[in-house]
Amino acid sequence: MLRTPAELRQELGQAIRLRRLGQGWSQEEAATRAGMGLSTWKRMEANGPSLVENLINAALALRCEDGISQLFPAPAASSLDELLQRQAATAHTPRQRAPRRRTAP
Repeated sequence: MLRTPAELRQELGQAIRLRRLGQGWSQEEAATRAGMGLSTWKRMEANGPSLVENLINAALALRCEDGISQLFPAPAASSLDELLQRQAATAHTPRQRAPRRRTAP
């Protein structure tokens, strides 16, 4: 079922409210932790976040920032070769240790 932007914003606002309540925080405490005004926080819970920055700040304050990047997952690989290429492109190179410092005797 397709939803309108207003409906999606409202769902986000409700999710933010439930998460805040789960943390046991007042709206004022959540707003302070997110670095925004109380009226902005209240509006966000009622109508959904109107600015991406507000959404990100709320996610950080409510410790949900990992989920932000999950909003737009990468498309599924169409072949095993493509999957292997993606993995190679994102592989981390091993970290080299810094040389040990000698302590003066």
